[in-house]
Amino acid sequence: MQVSVITLDNAPAGQAELPDEIFAAAPRADIMARVVHWQLAKRRAGTHKVKGMGEVSGTTKKPYRQKGTGSARQGSLRAPQFRKGGIVHGPVVRDHGYSLNKKVRRLGLISALSQKAKDGKLVVLEAATADQAAKTSTMAKQVKALGWTKALVIDAEVNDHFLRVLRNIPGMDALPTAGANVYDILNHDVLVVTRAGVEALKERLA
Repeated sequence: MQVSVITLDNAPAGQAELPDEIFAAAPRADIMARVVHWQLAKRRAGTHKVKGMGEVSGTTKKPYRQKGTGSARQGSLRAPQFRKGGIVHGPVVRDHGYSLNKKVRRLGLISALSQKAKDGKLVVLEAATADQAAKTSTMAKQVKALGWTKALVIDAEVNDHFLRVLRNIPGMDALPTAGANVYDILNHDVLVVTRAGVEALKERLA
């Protein structure tokens, strides 16, 4: 698949060959949904916690005798039916993550890349670099001229100065090829991949 390559100044920079098996595959919405669910589950902190009957503070003494009071028998004031009692079956600290096959994750990433190409939201960039004196205001003007409002830039290795001037622009983000994932690709309107990023994606998904 032949696509046009541009620079950050929106000038033409030749053509690039994108492999059809990565950028022109049939997108699988069900696979992408599975991968996104897996990613979000792994991101959950799982630190919510309530105290059970054995953890709340209070006496362990039996409140009154077993028989003869006319009331229901009780063994502890820390039981859940009492005020300040423990919570039954409440949340505990745990890991919400689960395993997902590598083949499914790979297919999800290929589907996300192909979906962007199919929607015409894939842009190939000559290079994503900036010098130490680069300013966010200059980058913001370039992004506005390109018509990007919410874009993700993927490069083989993200340039530190480029990331510094890009990350302060709302809706813009950059990731190395090793960190490219389905959630971030689908969460941005435009996917921008550099020439080096395309080669790195070929190696990663080979």
